[in-house]
Amino acid sequence: MFTGIIETVGKVVELRRSESNIDFCIESPISRELQVDQSVSHNGVCLTVTEVGENYHWVTAIDETLKRSNLGDLKVDEKVNLERCMKADARLDGHIVQGHVDTTARVEEIKEQDGSWLFRFRSEKEGLVVEKGSICLNGASLTCFDINEKLFSVAIIPYTFEHTNFNQLRPNDIVNIEFDIIGKYIHQILNKRK
Repeated sequence: MFTGIIETVGKVVELRRSESNIDFCIESPISRELQVDQSVSHNGVCLTVTEVGENYHWVTAIDETLKRSNLGDLKVDEKVNLERCMKADARLDGHIVQGHVDTTARVEEIKEQDGSWLFRFRSEKEGLVVEKGSICLNGASLTCFDINEKLFSVAIIPYTFEHTNFNQLRPNDIVNIEFDIIGKYIHQILNKRK
């Protein structure tokens, strides 16, 4: 389980394709502290660490993960938001995040607003985004507003902009979405009652 509070940003330094999987080598400040078999969120996707070096670690994304996320589009030198799993005695500063990406969204618009940034996204899934509700985008816990059918906005404070890969996003880029787990359960229960 994660909180959606990005711990650091890593950089893709190597990619290896193996049948339908992609192995990623990520260079980051926390890599040397990781352990094989540890779960780490990469752009919001929970991946298992398979190898650890002095300043890098390897993870594997399987076909199902690549179909639901933006990981298959990553290139060498691109930034990746990283978060280690939550400790049982830690504060839940963001919201409950599983690292199970539901789908992706496209960046429609980015506006700087007196020191903060407004990001507008388009998602093909409707009904799971609620006004002032939590959403996880590329692993970051954010609050939605200005919802209109498949469009929604989030505001990014300077700290988040500088310490995540949001500063490299441009219109038409793809981000990973994990909808709020409580909202997903409620949505499923209501659909079964229909």
